[in-house]
Amino acid sequence: MIVRRLSSIAVLRTVACAFSLSCTAMADSLRVGLIGLDSSHCEQFTLRLNDPANPNHVPGARVVAAFPGGSPDLPESAQRVAGYTALLRDTFGVRIYDSLEEVCAEVDAVMILSVDGRPHLEQARRVAASGKPFFLDKPVAASLADAVAVYRAAEAAGVPMFSASAVRWYPGVVEVATAESTPAQGALSYGPAPILPHHPDLFFYGIHATEALFTVMGGDCLEVRRTRGNDVSAVTGVWRGGRLGTLHALHRLPMDSTQYKLVRFGEKGVVEQKSLGDYTPLLREIVRFFQTRQAPVSARETLQIYAFMEAAQESQRQGGESVRLREILLRAGAPEAWLPQEQEAAQR
Repeated sequence: MIVRRLSSIAVLRTVACAFSLSCTAMADSLRVGLIGLDSSHCEQFTLRLNDPANPNHVPGARVVAAFPGGSPDLPESAQRVAGYTALLRDTFGVRIYDSLEEVCAEVDAVMILSVDGRPHLEQARRVAASGKPFFLDKPVAASLADAVAVYRAAEAAGVPMFSASAVRWYPGVVEVATAESTPAQGALSYGPAPILPHHPDLFFYGIHATEALFTVMGGDCLEVRRTRGNDVSAVTGVWRGGRLGTLHALHRLPMDSTQYKLVRFGEKGVVEQKSLGDYTPLLREIVRFFQTRQAPVSARETLQIYAFMEAAQESQRQGGESVRLREILLRAGAPEAWLPQEQEAAQR
């Protein structure tokens, strides 16, 4: 009898301890607010953060509040915001607020997920004014000038932020990027780039294949030249040291296409991407960023990625002429610290 009683007490203590640890873990979770409920990211991010039973669960943060937002003149936004708002409220218990400021007041950190890049500058300024660190989903903005202004606003407010594509942390992309310890001599990246109104034609979805290219090549792309066909654009960048990186933007492929590929040309050989990925590695980086307030991708590198895409647009306007990223960034108001290192490209 005594043995059974002791055994029962031990079990109860174990259960109590486990419950206490669980409560402590939940109490230690950062409260996250979402701005913009008009893309699948709001569902997929919340699923991974809020559901411990999910095999891709990312601990350390929970989505507790959201502001729906939405762009009435953009079907990709207007047709989805009501459904995702209801889903987060009814399935995940996320509290829906009528303003961005109300969300910021209730949370420790913010994710701006609006599918439309046009409102991002205003949203980022208002979040920065709250002092809360934030992740800004792609595209950073609907122009390079606005993207620069976003980072300037965060810097002026002393608020940490970052933006990145989930593709940067796909296992297959990381494997290619780290295949050799020496810089890649060149790289080829291709992927879907459907054109969305109100944005430079690579910003909205071409960002994924472009960021994969920069993940391999690094920063300091000096100049860009674009050739446009009916359904495909070929954008070639010259990196510091005369290294070449090429983006093939496939405009006919839809947004949900998984036709991505990255090829690295190195000193020892050629390495091709063999697998894709999902949002889980990106979310781990976001949670770590919220915890440490240290951005995994700098303003300098991110803005050079957007300068690459804006320079491609300018090259197209100029009939395929070469466009220097430094000039594009200066025109957009970027400070010297965010510009590519000055060095003449190798002779072509």
